[in-house]
Amino acid sequence: MTENGIGAAVRRKEDHRFITGQGQYTDDINRPNQLYAHIIRSPLPHARIRGIELKAALDMPGVVAVLTGKDMVDDGIGGLPCGWGVNNKDGSPMTEPGHPPLAADTVRYVGDQVAVVLADKRSIARDAAELVDIDYEELPAAASLSAASAEAAPAVWEEAPDNVCFDWEIGDAAATDEAFASAAHVSSIDIVNSRLIPNAIEPRVAIGEYDSGRDEYTLYTTSQNPHVIRMLMGAFVLSIPEHKLRIIAPDVGGGFGSKICHYAEEAIVTWASKRVNRPVKWTADRSESFMSDAHGRDHISHAELALSKDGDFLGLRVRTKANLGAYLSTFGPAVPTYLYATLLAGTYKTPAIYCEVKGMFTHSVPVDSYRGAGRPEACYLLERLVDRAARETGIDPLEIRRRNFIPRDGFPYQTPVLLEYDSGDYHACLDKCLELADYKGFEKRRAESAERGKLRGVGLSTYIEACGIAPSNVAGALGARAGLYESGTIRVNPTGSVTVLTGSHSHGQGHETTFAQLVTEALGVDFDNVDVVHGDTGKIPFGMGTYGSRSLAVGGMALMAALEKIKTKSRKIAAHLLEASEDDVEFVDGQLRVAGTDRTVSFGDVALAAYVPHNYPLDVLEPGLDETAFYDPKNWTFPAGCHICEVEIDPDTGVVEIDRFTAADDFGRIINPMIVEGQVHGGLTQGIGQALYEQCVYDDSGQLLTGSYMDYCMPKADNLPNFEVTTNTTLCTHNVLGVKGCGEAGTIGSTPAVINAVVDALSELGVNDVPIPATPERVWDAIRTAAHNRAVSA
Repeated sequence: MTENGIGAAVRRKEDHRFITGQGQYTDDINRPNQLYAHIIRSPLPHARIRGIELKAALDMPGVVAVLTGKDMVDDGIGGLPCGWGVNNKDGSPMTEPGHPPLAADTVRYVGDQVAVVLADKRSIARDAAELVDIDYEELPAAASLSAASAEAAPAVWEEAPDNVCFDWEIGDAAATDEAFASAAHVSSIDIVNSRLIPNAIEPRVAIGEYDSGRDEYTLYTTSQNPHVIRMLMGAFVLSIPEHKLRIIAPDVGGGFGSKICHYAEEAIVTWASKRVNRPVKWTADRSESFMSDAHGRDHISHAELALSKDGDFLGLRVRTKANLGAYLSTFGPAVPTYLYATLLAGTYKTPAIYCEVKGMFTHSVPVDSYRGAGRPEACYLLERLVDRAARETGIDPLEIRRRNFIPRDGFPYQTPVLLEYDSGDYHACLDKCLELADYKGFEKRRAESAERGKLRGVGLSTYIEACGIAPSNVAGALGARAGLYESGTIRVNPTGSVTVLTGSHSHGQGHETTFAQLVTEALGVDFDNVDVVHGDTGKIPFGMGTYGSRSLAVGGMALMAALEKIKTKSRKIAAHLLEASEDDVEFVDGQLRVAGTDRTVSFGDVALAAYVPHNYPLDVLEPGLDETAFYDPKNWTFPAGCHICEVEIDPDTGVVEIDRFTAADDFGRIINPMIVEGQVHGGLTQGIGQALYEQCVYDDSGQLLTGSYMDYCMPKADNLPNFEVTTNTTLCTHNVLGVKGCGEAGTIGSTPAVINAVVDALSELGVNDVPIPATPERVWDAIRTAAHNRAVSA
């Protein structure tokens, strides 16, 4: 291993500027003569706009303009496009209504954009918004899945009178029915996967700027994928050539999937900047984020597992309703279909699986990716069902999993739901986790808890994740409306330092460190002499951004391909300088050496020769040392692992305390162990948040009840134990590094582990299920309900 290269726990080089306050986030940027935008949002979940009176607002000093949906329509501005299409069971396309950036005639959720006030100061824009008089005709609303599915429910869209966007399926229904017909036992479960609000630490910001001299636009935005935003907004919203639109996503303070989407505010400020010929800046406040950032999860499912008399899984049948919100967000349809149902095999060799998903429109904020995006929903359903099957059949939860794991020698393994796993060792991950968790000592700890009047439970989950959606032609056949490759450029400077330009985007993952480690390992360049550039479509090659734990498995592979091109050209230059055959030149620790001799030339000298070609093979090589590569994966990658949680519950209050949490994960080859551990810790925290604390709630009228931290509970440091984490490595077989990805894994496996532990603690009282989040009220109610049932049966 090269010092500071692959496998080294190098401190993140980007952290210095962050902890010293020198990061540059979008809200830190101010353009000359800029205006401030305030978005006027609907206070009603469903209403017809009968009229908008603007005069009082326009008369306020400092107000420059108040723009509406009608203005956008008059200017020919298009709707926000959906980036993934899904077909119904009969092959017909999903219902795909338009998504205007500013509603012109009807609003469809609380927070829907209606108008924008532009003023010299943010405070003036906010005050002027109060003077805009909008006449609404309130209409019936259905914000929840149950309300939208009810008979004669209010329709969100005329095109979907039953509120069904798509009725989709995957798997072999007939084979699954046969498996159930032969089953000795069937376990079933009803699962509600609660709606979540992402809450990245940095609210969204957008600054639009129009250059009338060049007829070009620039958008500064908090985005995870600037080139995708440029493609969608340029082609579908503004209808301008892409080269006329530059997207800059500087430092971004967390995304968790919520900053993948193309948002209305990005289109509004960019369009408005040309309309008034001044830069326009919009910054969300936190309460605005609650009602405008894409939400996550929100499924209702019924699942059944067919088992043989020996506890072997024979078949799995799942029916899910997924809330899409009022509009189709950028990748909204993909999350509850191809990112969810394809993972229902989990780590098990279940031979027959069938899943049907109804995507439903509701009068609520659009739903899209949230850390894990479909994978946590699948894992939670499957691992809760497996635990229930274990209890009903009397088979130990460990044993029923071991009995049904895909064996070590079973790879590659073709699942019944599209995916083919290339590698894994689920037994090893489980064994490592059990040892680190001191699973054998659990009964002793349970007895100690009982002596203190507490209930102790242990829960485990095994998970698999699919990362780096690929290849592009397959993803396209499944409905993706973009390629899913990645790009990378390695630019060696004349003095031998290196600039990396990547189409991936870093918003907390540590790319500036990890990608520099790849360069250091490959070229022997000093770690501090490598800079990583990302997030600016005016500088970087066309790339697809960061989401789905794809940065290293896809973006890193593009860089590896570019590095290989650099090494190949460097050997040619060195062969010329050393008067040797190219085949005899080898790369060793930053030196190019003629094999078997002490004749060497440094990589720095090779770089200088490439840019000052006085002694250079100009007849066969062009000057310079700058290479670009694109990488389209052959398959997804499949991280996997095991999580074990121990909880203590106070039966008098229902308060759940996580006492121990252990994770053993297989991420393939690890580039930086410290960064990986940090990613796992963050993921575990978010998964625990869903299990015990977080839930977005709308009331029956469609009003958002959890619109601030007063009502939306987030996990805090003192809610969490010290995590024990380890890794077990099996290499990915189809990329040169053998990497798999780690960004979402903690979120995927942790939620079911926590709830399985809660149910285990309460099982002696007769409780067999607790919905998420398992708040003290819900746990206390489950305890009291079980006590009542025992009393009645006695």
